Amino acid sequence: MNLSMLHQSPYDAWRWAEEQFSQRDYIGAARTLEGILEHPEADVSYLAQVRELLARSYYHSARLAPAVNASREALLADPTNGYMALLLSRALERQGNKEEAAKYRLRAETLGEEV
Repeated sequence: MNLSMLHQSPYDAWRWAEEQFSQRDYIGAARTLEGILEHPEADVSYLAQVRELLARSYYHSARLAPAVNASREALLADPTNGYMALLLSRALERQGNKEEAAKYRLRAETLGEEV
């Protein structure tokens, strides 16, 4: 568990992760978000946003395998999240998996994302 989580509620940690992300500290944001998901008292009402920001943090820090996994988890929780489909497509493309990426790109387009 992230040490900062010992003194913050999961919600406050999520807000801190958003701040880290906005300052382009993608690795720090990912660590904070990972701590939230490990926290037993995490409120499920905002876990979808936590998973989405985690996927974005991984992607922007070029951690493609975790970005793919986090995007898949986010899409399982919310299959209509076009942005996550697009992010998954881009991460898969960067990994060289163009065939699977095309499926998620089509899904993103179908869900209204500009690709």
